[in-house]
Amino acid sequence: QVQLVESGGGLVQPGGSLSLSCVASGTIFSMNGMAWYRQAPGKERELVAGINIGGMKQYSESMKGRITVSRDNAKNTVYLQMNSLKPEDTAVYYCYVEYLTSSDDANYTYTWGQGTQVTVSS
Repeated sequence: QVQLVESGGGLVQPGGSLSLSCVASGTIFSMNGMAWYRQAPGKERELVAGINIGGMKQYSESMKGRITVSRDNAKNTVYLQMNSLKPEDTAVYYCYVEYLTSSDDANYTYTWGQGTQVTVSS
C-alpha cells in the first residue's frame, strides 16, 4: 500500500508564493505520472499540473505561467511551486500518483493524498 503525505499549504496574501510537496511511501516498484489537483468549495476537482516519468509537464490554463511542477524520483516526491497567487486559487490541493508495486503488475495503480489547504487572502 502506498501513502502520500502532502505539505506546504497555508495562508498567503495575494501575490504571494507557496511551495507544496508530496512524498510517496510504501511498496513502490516504479512511479509513472504524478500530479496536483485542486478542489474549491462547490466546485469539481480539477487538474493543476502533471508530470510524467519522462519529465513532460502539463499545466492548467488558469495557473500556467505562475506554477512549476517538478519531481525527484529518488525521493518519490513531487513538488508544486506556486507564485503570484490569487484569491481564486484558494482550494484544497491534492497530490495524485500512479505506481507499480512490483515488476509483475500489469497496470498502474493510483492513489490520492489527503489534501492540503491553500488559502489566498489579505
